[in-house]
Amino acid sequence: MQARLNYPEASPATLKAMLALEAAVGDSSIERPLAELVRMRVSQINGCAFCMDMHSHDMIEQGESPQRIFLLDGWRESPLYSDRERAALVWAELLTKLPDGHVSDADYAALDLHFGDAEKADLTLLIVAINGWNRFGVGFAVEHPDRTA
Repeated sequence: MQARLNYPEASPATLKAMLALEAAVGDSSIERPLAELVRMRVSQINGCAFCMDMHSHDMIEQGESPQRIFLLDGWRESPLYSDRERAALVWAELLTKLPDGHVSDADYAALDLHFGDAEKADLTLLIVAINGWNRFGVGFAVEHPDRTA
């Protein structure tokens, strides 16, 4: 695959806006390990290789277990994720796959068991941000580095 557009170069204001959004996410109430799990799962759903590469390495550098990264696509079948993480992953999947259906009251109630109001807003902002980054990565075929050498 060949990169299509260097969007930061083409539109520095676009990158600046995305970085401002990311700064707000970084200042939010969502703990970093959970934020990285959500970023990785959303990137898997969207097929953003650049983001999957970046976040998997970030997660390992932050002490995340490689096994939890490897099993993330199958998180529903693994006991390695907490109830809070599971609630966040369900929310992330639902909001990433909106064309598949809307969020039900039962889905929201499940999230409500593990997150306060500010955390729910912050988690949703995180999901919005990573979906945005994924659209840039996938749309413009942003290449990840080759780390095999």
